[in-house]
Formats: sequence, structure tokens, C-alpha cells
Amino acid sequence: MRFIDKNITLWSEFPSRLLMAMVFLLLAISPATEAAKARSYPNVPLINQDGETLHFYDDVIKGKVVTISFMFTSCPDACPLETAKLRAVQKQLGDHVGKDIFMYSISIDPERDTPEALKAYMKKFNIGPGWQFLTGKQADIDLIRKKMGMLNYDEKELSDHNINFIMGNEVTGHWVRRTPFDVPESLVATLLTRLQPASLLAKKSDYAESTKHKASRPGEDLFLTRCTACHTIGEGDKSGPDLLNIADNRDRDWLVRWIKEPDVMLKEKDPMSMALYEKYNKLQMPNLRLTDEDANNLLDFIEVVSKRVSGVSAEQVSDNSDKTGHSHHMH
Repeated sequence: MRFIDKNITLWSEFPSRLLMAMVFLLLAISPATEAAKARSYPNVPLINQDGETLHFYDDVIKGKVVTISFMFTSCPDACPLETAKLRAVQKQLGDHVGKDIFMYSISIDPERDTPEALKAYMKKFNIGPGWQFLTGKQADIDLIRKKMGMLNYDEKELSDHNINFIMGNEVTGHWVRRTPFDVPESLVATLLTRLQPASLLAKKSDYAESTKHKASRPGEDLFLTRCTACHTIGEGDKSGPDLLNIADNRDRDWLVRWIKEPDVMLKEKDPMSMALYEKYNKLQMPNLRLTDEDANNLLDFIEVVSKRVSGVSAEQVSDNSDKTGHSHHMH
């Protein structure tokens, strides 16, 4: 009888014993899990444009939805395009930046990119609040890039660096890579839907239905993916000039070369190139490794849109085009 009573007593106490065991288990596991999570990311110190120290895990990504790009201020290639593209994203996100979503750019050339240099670079792009530029020790920055899968092991020069950037939610561990050639609307939709900041989970974002614009011609695709961050056609200057009727105001051969190798033309001190560089805040146009065909397709698209904006039909433009698809008066 005592045996039965003893077992009844034990079984009656089972629910409370189980609950206590689960509590102790959770208390034991949670700190270890958090510590393990922190070990997945470097917590190295970085310095922002204001000279303040931030630790990568604790201050930059922990508990946040973030965009992280790796750049250097003297980059002649994709870095300016990437920064301009992310600036367009920042504008579209509005008040979400610095509240629900945080943006960071980390220099891979810390020897030259001091906080002062980063601050000057930010000014060129009119960077708004919620986006910080960071520098630090080369070894620490390389460690971050390695851990985040962004280190190009074949790098021989700074210009060989991985041009992709990453967006992610540290809480969920969901990270995605993107390129400077993605359109801003697609990047915004990813940040506000797929990565889902905790504060927005209960809200339906206006960007939920956003889809990437599908270009109908090669030149349009190039313009949307390479040019819209810095230029418009008939809507005024951005960080670069308005391209409305640009082919009427510049020699076609000069334009093709400028699109293909602006860095070379600046090194040669080409007068028109230097004038543009000085006028637009000494912001160097990136060399996007485009071909002659790319440049001509791009100029053809700009001409068609320019005529449309100016009230001339696309049919009239086509009537002036030769068999190669390039307009006579633009050469």
C-alpha cells in the first residue's frame, strides 16, 4: 500500500516537477544560446564618421534589420553606384531608417578612409540620418567580411573587392545578397517584407506588392539598373546631371567613351570630364565596364525618352534612325 501511495504522490507532483525542470532548462540554455549567437559574428570595434566607437555585433547588427555595404571613398568603379543606389533606397524607406532599418557602409581602405574622409564622402551623397559609415583596423574589417561571406580571396587590389552588399535580420538569421544593379524598389520591398522588421510585422507595407520593373529594351534595363541612382531624364539633376537631350548637347563618340571609361578620361584631364567632375561635387562617375554596344543602347534609350518628354513621338525618333538603331544626328 505504501508503494502505491508513494507512486501516487510522485505522479501527482509530476506536472510541477516538469514545469520546474523546464524553467531551469530554459534558464540554462538561453544565455548559452545568446553567447553562441554572438560568437557567430565578430564583435570587433569600428569607428564611425563622428569618431565614435561601435562594436560590430553589439552596436551594429544585434537585434536589427540592416544593410551592410563594403566600399572605399576613392573607388572609381562600383562603390559610387552602390552608395547612390542605397541612397535612393534610404529616401524611399523614409522614417523607417534609423528606427526599423539601419544602414551601414564599412570602408575596406581604413588607412586612407579616416572618419573625416567618410564624413566628406557622406556629404557628397547627401546621406540622411540612420546610415553610418565605419572604419577601423584592416584585420578587423577583413574578419567581418570573411564571416559575412563578403571577402574576395582573389583580391590583389582594392578595386577587386566584392561589389555585392548584404541585407539581413540578425534576430531571424535571414541574410540576402544584393548588387548595385538592383532597382531601389526591389531592395525596399525585400527590407520591408522578406526581412520583416519586428515593429512592422503587424503592418501591411505599401511595398508588399512592389515588383521589379521589367525593361522592354536593353538600353532601358541598363538605365534602370546603372543610372537611375544618379541621373534622371527630364526630372532635374540628382548627384549627376539630368540626361534630357544629352545627345543633342554632346558629341556621340565622346559620350560613348565617357560611359565606358570615365576614370581614364579624368586621369587624362579631358576638359569636359573635368568640368563635370568639378560641377557635381567632385563625385567621380564609376567605370561600370560597359561595352560600345552597351553605351550605344543606353544613349538610344535616353534619346527616345528625351523626345517623349519633349513631346516628340517615338515614331519620329525611329524615322531618323539608321539600320543599326542609332540616330544620325547623335553621331
